[in-house]
Amino acid sequence: MRPVSERAEVRYAAAGELAEALHGADVLFVYDFTSTAVPGAWPAADRLRWVHVGATGVDAVMFDELVDSDVVVTNTRGMFDGPIAEYVLAQILNFAKDLPESWRLQQRHEWRHRESERLSGATVLVVGTGSIGRAIARMLRGAGMDVRGLGRRGCADDPDFGTIGTDLHAELPAADYVVAVAPLTPQTRHLFDGRAFAAMKPHARFVNVGRGELVVTDDLVAALRNGSIAGAALDVVDPEPLPPGHALWDLPNVQLTPHNSGDVIGWRGDLIATFAENFRKWIDGRPLDNVVDKRLGYVPS
Repeated sequence: MRPVSERAEVRYAAAGELAEALHGADVLFVYDFTSTAVPGAWPAADRLRWVHVGATGVDAVMFDELVDSDVVVTNTRGMFDGPIAEYVLAQILNFAKDLPESWRLQQRHEWRHRESERLSGATVLVVGTGSIGRAIARMLRGAGMDVRGLGRRGCADDPDFGTIGTDLHAELPAADYVVAVAPLTPQTRHLFDGRAFAAMKPHARFVNVGRGELVVTDDLVAALRNGSIAGAALDVVDPEPLPPGHALWDLPNVQLTPHNSGDVIGWRGDLIATFAENFRKWIDGRPLDNVVDKRLGYVPS
C-alpha cells in the first residue's frame, strides 16, 4: 500500500478558518470534540463524505443538516474505556474512604481515627451500557461491587451488568452509587433532574463521566445542599467550563475534575493514531470502524 501522504492533501484549520478549509474536502477530523464550529461552516462542505470525531460523544456535530445528509460519522469509541473506568473506581474509593477529609486532617496536623465504608457489596447503577459503561461495570465488579445497568433495552443475563433495566426512576432507589455515562441525545438531556435525585438514597453518590447536559445543574446543587444525595464526582458539568463563583466549586461534598477522566499520558497520540488507522481503511475502501448511527447519536453496541 502506498503511504497515505502520497494520496492525500492535509489541511489544518482553526474554528474561524474551517469554512475555507472544508471547501473541496472529502474528510473532516474534528480533533477538538468541544468545537461548535462545524454547523456554521457546513454550507462550505461541498464534497464532504466522512466526519471523524476525536471523542466517544458526538453530540457537538449532531445538527440536523449533517444528520440528514449522506455523510458518514465515526468516533473514537474504545480508546477511553479503560482510563474512564479507572477514574470512576478512583472516585468511588475517594468517597468510600473519605480521602479528602484525610488530606484536610493532614494539613492541620491532626491525628484522628476514623472509620470508612466498605466497597464490597455496595450497589452501583451504571446509566449507559456502551463500551465505556461496560468497562466501568467490569472494573467495579472486580472490586466486589454489585453492578446493574440502565439502557434502552433490558436484559436479565448481561455478561457485564448482570441485569439491565430500562426505567431510571425504578432503579435509582436501590443504588449506593449512580454513574452517568450515557451519550447526550434528545432523550438523555436533563435525564438527572430533581425527581431523579429525590429517588436516590440520601447516602448515595453521583458520578458523571458522560456529558454535563445529562444533568439539570440547579437541581443537582439543590440535592447536594438539602441532603437528597450525599455527594457528587463530576468530570463534566453544565456549563463547561464551570464559571468562577458557581456553587459547585465550594460545596464540600463535590469532587470536580476538568473533563479529563479519559486523558491519560499519551492520549493525544493515540487519538491521532486511531483516526489514521480509520483513514487508511477509508483510502482503501474498507469498512470504517465505529460508525455512528446518526439517528441514535452513538455507535450501536
